[in-house]
Amino acid sequence: MKLYYSPGACSLSPHIALREAGLAFEPVLASTKSHKLQDGTDYYGINPLGYVPMLELDDGTRLREGPAIVQYIADLAPNKNLAPASGTLSRYRLQEWLTFIGTEMHKTYSPMFNPNMPEEAKAIFRTKLQSRYEWLNGELEGKDYLMGEHFTVADGYLFTVTNWTKPTGVDISPYANVQAWHARIGARPAVQEAMKTEGLLK
Repeated sequence: MKLYYSPGACSLSPHIALREAGLAFEPVLASTKSHKLQDGTDYYGINPLGYVPMLELDDGTRLREGPAIVQYIADLAPNKNLAPASGTLSRYRLQEWLTFIGTEMHKTYSPMFNPNMPEEAKAIFRTKLQSRYEWLNGELEGKDYLMGEHFTVADGYLFTVTNWTKPTGVDISPYANVQAWHARIGARPAVQEAMKTEGLLK
C-alpha cells in the first residue's frame, strides 16, 4: 500500500492508523502547495482533487477521504481494536465521531490556512472551534479516549486537527481534559513514529 501525505496535514490521521495497525505501507510525499511528488510527478494525475490523504492499495485501487481510509485500515487489523465491528452500535458511534471531527472541527480549521481569509473571519472560526472544544472537554471527562477505554481511529483524527491549534491561534488552555487527552495521544509510540517520519518531531 501507498499513503500519499503532506506533513502535518489531515493525512497524518491515516498515517497514525497505519502505524497503530502495524501494516506495511510506503509513505509518499505529495506537496499540497506544488501538487507534485518528489520525483516531479503531477499529483493531479494521481488524485484529480489534488489533496491528501489518498491510500493506494496493492492492486492499484485508490481510496480517498480520511474517515473512509481510517475505517478501511482499522478493518484490515481487527485485532488492534482501532474500530468497533461493522454493524454494531459502537461502530456507528465511531462514525458519529469521525463525522463530527470532519465537519465541525476539520472544516472549521481549513479557512484559517487561507492567506486571503480576513482576520475578522478567522476570529469567528476560532470562536466556533473553542465552543466545540468546550463541549469535547465535557465528553472527555473521566475517559482516556473518545470512545472510552480504547484508542480508535477517531482519536488519531482529532489529534491531527488539534495539532492545528497553535498555527491558527485557537486557545485550548481552558480545557484540561482536552489537553490531557492530546498529550496522551501524542505520547503513543505509533503517533511519535508517524510524526517523526513526517518531520514534525526531531
